[in-house]
This record gives sequence, structure tokens and C-alpha cells, in this order.
Amino acid sequence: MNDYILAIDVGGTNTVFGLVSKDGKIFAEASIPTHAERTAVDLFKRIATEIKKDIFQIEEGKLLAVGVGAPNANFYSGKVENPPNLGWGTVDLVKILKDQFHVPAWITNDANASALGELLFGAGKDFKNFIVVTLGTGLGSGVVVDGELLYGSNGFAGEMGHMCIDFHGRKCTCGKRGCLEGYVSATGLVRTVAELMGKRITASKLRSVPYDAITSELVYNYALEGDPIALEAFEYTAHLLGVSCANVAMLTAPEAFIFCGGLANASELLFEQTKKYMEMHLIENFRGQIKILPSGMDNNPAVLGAAALAWMEINR
Repeated sequence: MNDYILAIDVGGTNTVFGLVSKDGKIFAEASIPTHAERTAVDLFKRIATEIKKDIFQIEEGKLLAVGVGAPNANFYSGKVENPPNLGWGTVDLVKILKDQFHVPAWITNDANASALGELLFGAGKDFKNFIVVTLGTGLGSGVVVDGELLYGSNGFAGEMGHMCIDFHGRKCTCGKRGCLEGYVSATGLVRTVAELMGKRITASKLRSVPYDAITSELVYNYALEGDPIALEAFEYTAHLLGVSCANVAMLTAPEAFIFCGGLANASELLFEQTKKYMEMHLIENFRGQIKILPSGMDNNPAVLGAAALAWMEINR
């Protein structure tokens, strides 16, 4: 076996980790509860214990480094700063990792990790300029310019989900109003359905479902069946995403947008419509040039993204 990276994706509920080779092969992987109420030290001690078990005992090769994707992780400072859904406060995560694993360590936020994963192992391999948009419970993004991830001056560049699209719009979890994430995400789609059912008199299967039982997957399934409210919700979502992609594209001139995450699985309802609205809102010299693509990482993209971070830094 070749040398490998310990790649870790920290979630609010579960943390997934694996050993990843330079060519993106995952040799072993596991998942443990994050226990968000506990400390960061507790989590990484438990991971250190897990990788001593038989599944991770690989005789040849050695651990070169650790790469971590985590909410509010700052590549520059090595700290995770008040992550949502985790009771950590601000912690020096790189120091904790080095203390536990005794190898170099790098961290970044989960959307940036996804962008690096696409650049090294996925749909971004053929591009030097692209933007990854993660469409899940929220909306994250990672921006690659000239083959390098854009961190900006403070390490937090790429917050497309918190661009304001309506100054008087929906309340966002960040405390602002009208953030794109509040509309273009799995939770945003459900909120759109609720609003449409209040505005329209159209018949819909969704009217017989209690609000707290409506999920983005249910809306997707009903849309495939031709339900008018579900279809309009996806159309509205694609319109806002397309306009936002156009706005970002005219700042960064990407070759492609790469959509990943749970909501991106609704590609037949989202991709073509988003492309249409993006083209409508681009100025002439940008039109017909920007692709919209699905993720090229089929096998645990969160772990591959964290691995890509560490491999790229080692290769420097």
C-alpha cells in the first residue's frame, strides 16, 4: 500500500473518517457519533482509538497527515470558530490533531473540502476555475480560481449561501434576512412549499401532509409525479439559484458550477432550469460558456474532500 491520509468529516450528528491514498482510494472508513455536547478533544481521542482497531491496521505505508472538513473551520488560523450545532466554542483544532496523531494537519470548512475533492478526484479535474455548491440542509460553496481554492483575507471566502437575495425575506439561521440558503436548500424548498400552499388554490397531494412531515425528498417525488405545487417549488428554487450563479459568475468567470449534496440528486428538476435562469441573467460575453455539472465523487465525497486538502498541502 502507498502512504495515506487520515481524512475526517465532522458533522453535527456523526463524524466520518477514512484512510485515503494519493489516487483517492479509500482503504478503510468508519463513522462515530460526534456527541456535539462534548469537547473537540473528546471527539478526536475517540477517532484515535478507532483507527487502532483491526480495520485500520494496514501493514504497508504510513500515515502522512490529517485533513479535516468541519463547520466554521479556518484554514489560516487552524481554528474552528463557534461552529453551528457543535458546543465547542472556538478551539485550536490543528493543535488538537497534532497532539493526537503526531503528523501535520490541515483543516477547512466542509464546502471548501468538497471543492478540493472535486479538483483532485472529481468533476473539477479538467478545470482550473469552478465553483462547488453544496445543496443540503443549507447551502455552502467553495471557489477555485486558477487551480487554487479561494480563502480570501480571513479564511472564510465563498459564503454564497449567505448572499442576500431579499432584504425583507426569510429569517436565516445566521441571524440575517433573505439569505440564499433560506431559499435554495432542502429546508428552503420545504419553506417554499408552505408559502405556495398559502398563496395558491391549486390542488396538491402536499396539502394532505402535515407540515412537519414534508421533506425535500417527498417534494421531489411528488414533482416527478407532476404535482403542481411541488413543480412550482422546484422552478422557484432553480430561478433563485440560477440568478445567484449568474451574479457570482460575473465576478469570478468560472468554467463550471458543480452541484453536490442531497438536493443536487434532483438533477432533472434543478440543473436544466438553473442553467436557463443563469443564462438569462448573464451579460452577453459570459453566455454559453459555463457548465452546470453533478459531483464527480461517487464514493464518500466528504472524506475525499478532507483527504484532498491534506494531499494538496503535502504536494506543495
